[in-house]
Amino acid sequence: MFESLAHRLAEFSCSLNFEDLSPEVVHEVKRRVIDSFGCALGAWHEEPCAIARKVASDFSAKNGATIMGTDHQAPPDWAAFATGCCIRYFDYNDTYLSKEPAHPSDNIAAALAVAESVGANGRELITAIALAYEVQCRFCDAASIRARGWDHPTYGAFSTALAAARLMKLDPEKTRHAVNIAGVNCAAFRQARVGELSHWKGVAFANAARHGVYAALLARAGMTGPAPIFEGQMGFEKELGVSLGNVGAAFVPRSAAMILNTSIKYWPAEYHSQSAIEAAMFLRKEIGDPAKIQSVRIESHDASVDIIGSEPEKWKPETRETADHSLPYITSIALLDGEVTEKQFQPARFMDPKIWKFLENVTVERNAELTSLYAKAVANIVHVTLQDGRVLTKRVDYPLGNAFNPVSDQQLEGKFNALVVPELGEEGAQKILAAGWKLEEASSPNELMKLARMPA
Repeated sequence: MFESLAHRLAEFSCSLNFEDLSPEVVHEVKRRVIDSFGCALGAWHEEPCAIARKVASDFSAKNGATIMGTDHQAPPDWAAFATGCCIRYFDYNDTYLSKEPAHPSDNIAAALAVAESVGANGRELITAIALAYEVQCRFCDAASIRARGWDHPTYGAFSTALAAARLMKLDPEKTRHAVNIAGVNCAAFRQARVGELSHWKGVAFANAARHGVYAALLARAGMTGPAPIFEGQMGFEKELGVSLGNVGAAFVPRSAAMILNTSIKYWPAEYHSQSAIEAAMFLRKEIGDPAKIQSVRIESHDASVDIIGSEPEKWKPETRETADHSLPYITSIALLDGEVTEKQFQPARFMDPKIWKFLENVTVERNAELTSLYAKAVANIVHVTLQDGRVLTKRVDYPLGNAFNPVSDQQLEGKFNALVVPELGEEGAQKILAAGWKLEEASSPNELMKLARMPA
């Protein structure tokens, strides 16, 4: 008898328990929760985050979830959206690179919201997050939808629906319908990430998470969804022109470890630029005075060139979203400023006419060797020609934070503190860190959300 992919996903979701997770996976989930809280609180004041919070705060719920930074209880789908916008907006949360790129910690906002709304404990939350990582990363391994004009958050509707269903303790049948409902209306356009970028670049997955939670809420109440959602005559595979046949076979019963293959960002910029930043920082120390620079040439792999290094807007960024997705700008600003922080993504910096003039002498080239190493290596080679004719070169394959060059817990806390201490002070930041490292002992995610309340 035919067993659909949705059936296999539902069976996998319902069978996974906290006891099935290795100590390494549990620890990595806690690291990603801490990192996500840091990213979210750091971006809390940004315009799209404030907009999402304002809209979500118009709605209240009896069994709701806390909107990050507030004490307001909104319906869990809206709370997932508002918190998700904050986690993602700085482009500072984690990454998974495969046939399709992803930022799997985007799933955490949905898991937090649903866990709080149903009274789930820390162990159940950790399990749901590990599940969401497993599902999204497996989909990314199966097929590229970016190449077909669709955006990576499309896969997030499935991963968040399954995480939500697991936290709601839905049976396999209702879990399958949550997947079906999530899938029938999940396709997101890749237009979100081309040309001059808008707010939506940073909030697209938050919307997918909102939809995934909403699908699980409907399934819990008994709503059914169209099937088979993946293999059907007008289903996901047919409409997107992809094959997901190997996804179901990739899941190992009662196991979830894909999170170990994902990477934490050390710099607040699109992931393919991380090794270019590191190379530029190395060269900056040797150069000293950036006035000595005559021109810059960046060699990169196809994915990097296609996503952040080919469109003309990347040489004259007019929005923060475009600047943090511009390989020429990000590399140049690392060379010029010797740092890449929130300051480098303020309009006064990325729209400075002097910067645009400098970018006229920056080129990006494809390198076949670097392309052949992707996505295990995420390499860039930066060549800087000086006014005296000398050429300095630095290559980085595995930037700090990569799965093959991970940040330590201490380095992760340093990133977290840099984002959170300015908002909540040293004591407030340390309380969140302490709770994050003991997440499996929490009786409810609300304990963490209370600690993350921003001052009035």
